[in-house]
Amino acid sequence: MTVQYYEGVGRRKTSTARARIFSGDGTVTCNNRPGPDYFPRLGDLDLVTAPLRLAGMADKYSVSIKVEGGGVTGQTGAAQMAIARALLKLDPEIRGMLRNGGFLTRDDRMKERKKPGLKRARKGPTYTKR
Repeated sequence: MTVQYYEGVGRRKTSTARARIFSGDGTVTCNNRPGPDYFPRLGDLDLVTAPLRLAGMADKYSVSIKVEGGGVTGQTGAAQMAIARALLKLDPEIRGMLRNGGFLTRDDRMKERKKPGLKRARKGPTYTKR
């Protein structure tokens, strides 16, 4: 028996997430752990499942997410985008709804690299006149 699922990939900062959406009862698992255990910060799980709620499919489909790299906020944003892209494959009609919600736009902000002669990306050494 094969399980029909729809897969989407999302990225934010240095995090990458692969989400698989399949028929179910609305449960979320991330890296083989229940969603509330993996995203314990207040509101993070709500952000991850926001595309599902916007499309009205929160209790019709279950989600399995694999996330790697980055920190808590980056992984949350990557998982959110992965779910939105998987929903788009499931139903292309909801593109406008997801686009207006801001779930399909890649946040391209990255950490700026350290430059030679500086202490950090922009902070220079202390200037002394004498």
